[in-house]
Amino acid sequence: MGANPYIHIPKESWPSWTWYAIECIIVLAISLVASSKITDSFEGLDPQTQNYMFMGIMGLIFLAWYIGIRGFILKKKILRNRY
Repeated sequence: MGANPYIHIPKESWPSWTWYAIECIIVLAISLVASSKITDSFEGLDPQTQNYMFMGIMGLIFLAWYIGIRGFILKKKILRNRY
């Protein structure tokens, strides 16, 4: 019995790069919230130092996800040529 040619197959119609974009936005949002909560816990910092700490913690969380967790633990390549 043959397959119906009019059936919707999400893998063929949904572009694969959008999953990476959605993941990136989620990781950025989580790192933004976590960084603001961690930075607010330090008292007595001038605004310039607080901004450096905020961006540094945000960058560390982002890099920890993409290099540490996703690269070594999940074993998924970040940039993969898919055609």
